Parts: sequence; C-alpha cells; structure tokens
Amino acid sequence: MQKKQLEEINDAKRNIAISLPVTGEEEWQAMRDPIMSGWVTQGPKVAEFEKEFAKRHKVNHALAVTSCTTGLHLALAGMGVGGGDEVIVPAFTWVATANVVLYCGATPIFVDIDPKTHNIDISQISEKITDRTKAIIVVHLFGLCVDMDALKNELPDHVKIVEDAACASGADWQGQPAGSLGHVAAFSFHPRKSITTGEGGMVTTNDVQLAEKMNQMRNHGAVFSEEQRHHGPRPYLLPDFDLLGFNYRMTDMQGAMGLVQLSKLDGFINERAQWAAYYCEALKHIKWLTLPKPHSNSRHGWQAYVTHIDPDDAPFLRNDIMKRLQDRGIATRPGTHALHMLGYYVDRYGFVPEDFPGAQFCNNNTMAIPLHNRMNKDDFDYIIAALKEIDACAV
Repeated sequence: MQKKQLEEINDAKRNIAISLPVTGEEEWQAMRDPIMSGWVTQGPKVAEFEKEFAKRHKVNHALAVTSCTTGLHLALAGMGVGGGDEVIVPAFTWVATANVVLYCGATPIFVDIDPKTHNIDISQISEKITDRTKAIIVVHLFGLCVDMDALKNELPDHVKIVEDAACASGADWQGQPAGSLGHVAAFSFHPRKSITTGEGGMVTTNDVQLAEKMNQMRNHGAVFSEEQRHHGPRPYLLPDFDLLGFNYRMTDMQGAMGLVQLSKLDGFINERAQWAAYYCEALKHIKWLTLPKPHSNSRHGWQAYVTHIDPDDAPFLRNDIMKRLQDRGIATRPGTHALHMLGYYVDRYGFVPEDFPGAQFCNNNTMAIPLHNRMNKDDFDYIIAALKEIDACAV
C-alpha cells in the first residue's frame, strides 16, 4: 500500500489504541448478581472463577488476588522467601517482577535475556545460582512461554520455579498450559492483558500445602474466611490469626466478570494469532523490523506484538518512528523495561546499562504495535501501510 492509499484510508482521524479490552453487556449483566445480592467482596463468584480458571489451566489450585504483583508476592511469601535468600529474575520485564523479591526482604539476582524471545537467557542461569538461591521467576513475556525443558535442565532441586504468567493466560509450552509449568504461577487481569477484571490476578499451583498457606495469607492470615464464618453455625466466632498475612482478596464483582472473560479466552487468543500471522506476512520484507516468532510446538498468548527496530538499518531511530506513528493516530509502546536501567535499581545496586546488553538492546529498540480484539482489518492494513511508508524513507 503506497502513501496515496494510506491517505485515502486516513480521511477520518485515526486513533488505534495499543490495547483495548473487549467488554460489554455480558460482563455488565454478570456483575448484577453480586451487586444485587450484597455479597460484593470475595465470595461465591470468586470461588467459581477460581474453579474454572484452574480447570482451564490444568492445575489443582487457583486463588484469585488483587493483581499479578500481589500474586507473585503471595507466592514468594508462601514459600518462605525472606532475608538472606536470592531469587533469580530476568533483566527485561515489568518492574513488579523484581520488586516482589524486595518486598520479601530477599535479593533479586538479574540474568540477561535473549533478544530473540525477550525471555530469560537460560544459558546464563547456572552461573548465577548459589546456595542462597531460593527460587527463579521466569517471565513468559508478551505471551511466549519460556523453554521449560531447557530451564529445568539447568536448575538444582532446591530452586523453585515461579512463573510470572502475567501475559500468558491460555498460552502453553508443548501442550501444557502456562501456570502449570513450575511450582507456582501468577497471572494478571489488567486491561492490557488478554482477559481482564479491571485490576486483578490469579495464583496457580499443584502444591496443596502451598495453596492452603497462600489462601490463608491472602486474607490477613485468618484461619478461615469471612464467607465460611458468615455461613457457619457460630457467627459469634472471629478467626484466629497464626500467620502474618495480607489483604489480597478479589471482589465478587471481579470474579463474575472474570468468569465471562475466561469463557472468551481461547477465542480471543485464536483471533490474535490470526492477526499476528497477518502482520508477519505483511511486514516480513521490512529489513530493519524484526518480528516476533512463536515456538513451533507451543501456543503463544499474543498479549502484545513486540518488534525490534534495527538502529543501524532503520531510516529513523525507534523513538522517531514511534512519534511518526503517533502522528498517524497509531499508539505504540516500548516492549517493557530493562530493570537494571531503572533509577531505583541503579541507585541501590550500582548497575550500568552494559551489565545486561540483551536487556539494554530491548529497552532501547523494542516497539509494540497494536494487537487486540477490538481491531478490524482496516486498522491492521492502516498500520501496515504506515510502516511501509516509513520503510520507503530508507531507500
């Protein structure tokens, strides 16, 4: 599509968001039950959402929480991670992945990432493991699962695998769903994810003792829940608290919405996969634009479509390209952060950008372009035409 054609489909002001959730009448109606019943905090709708989420992701236990961040914190706290412990974290991810380690009083140990996948570079993990390594948080970034077979070959038995599956609802590794691949996992239902409850998250595990402990800890450490007390025979009893806990409970309104969204998850991902393939075919001849590649034997979650801008071959720098697309009404974002380049971690640990070159490269050169379930073919063709127009400047 040439510049003239781009102008023809730009007769109305475009505003293509980087991401938009698909919500509507069905979600609205689902929330009526908890609103009308008065049971709006964690209750039967949350329990039903947990049951269905566990079933879909093939795990024995799922616990709804307020966010993926609190889910990760709950997982580490439930495993007893604390002062003196180390937790391995990829250097390119959202800041919460490392922050939750600090919440526990432990030390995050960064490992560089593979720019081809944006996931942790498994070949560099073994050199970071010590006797103090309690766990590793692996991030299935943008919906692409980590190579779990290769990862497990690198880890001693004492290191527990925590999946940061914030972007990976419905994704899988060789047919096994994200959330069932490690010891414990946490998902996000933020509006930029494939399914949403506004804010919200889910923790999954097959470890019954850990599940019981996390269940108690998410409710202040109470030995039984408010719902159990409400329906029990002795309403005068207050729960005992024999653990230090948190208030990480999801509301029943979110649980009701989550049930509806979960029923649409596979349809959402299938549609995104089709449009991701459409992008890949249409953009493959732009030499300075590296496109994401799914594993051939696994299911990508396609939470985001994240490209690389080659700074040596592109006609403009990444930020200039993003500005040109913004001027066309096309929203873009950098992929995510290089954690070691963020002010807090620089000040605390004295990192320099070159410490993790893969993360540094992705920090400076990744660009997510719109991919969500409220886009149509005209939107995708418009974005493709805009990128091809920029490419023409390289000639």
